[in-house]
Amino acid sequence: MPYKKSYILLVLSLLVTINSFSQEEEIIVKAKDTIYTSPNEFDMLSPAKAAFYSAILPGLGQAYNKKYWKIPFVYAALGTGVYFYDLNNTNYNRARTAYKLRLDNKPNEFDGEGDHIYLSDDALTRAQESYKKDRDLSILVTVGIYVLQILEASTNAHLLQHNVDNNLTISPQIIKDATSNKSVVVASLNFKF
Repeated sequence: MPYKKSYILLVLSLLVTINSFSQEEEIIVKAKDTIYTSPNEFDMLSPAKAAFYSAILPGLGQAYNKKYWKIPFVYAALGTGVYFYDLNNTNYNRARTAYKLRLDNKPNEFDGEGDHIYLSDDALTRAQESYKKDRDLSILVTVGIYVLQILEASTNAHLLQHNVDNNLTISPQIIKDATSNKSVVVASLNFKF
């Protein structure tokens, strides 16, 4: 018990007596082709601007971050969601119209006469439910992709402000274990000062 109290006292005294300071002046370090500056130059509103631009027009936040190659993927994903919404909505309306016409004993495109295929009343009801469910799911997926591209632009703008260089690297490697003669995946973490 006395050791526990002395240990706690030692840890508390170390925490109280340690002087720490932050870097206040700007330091510029020049590497081969990149200039790293202190965090004082970072624009803290950059992630908010990127998110705002992406919310106004999808892909504009990616353009603000100068990641132009991501813009076609944003529009392809959003366009796919809109396409499937339109397709399912069209098929839902076709099945609904045919079911309403059948209830009024009028010819429809699924009555089996001429070149038309025959669908029963139960099949038309199930088709309406299925297409409506798929249409609603397409809306949710499209909204999710829209929100995801806003988050991606904001996160990318935030991560662009971090100093990333070769002085801190993680490199995975495959080595052969001498004792078991099996390949093992390892990762090395390197710090260079």
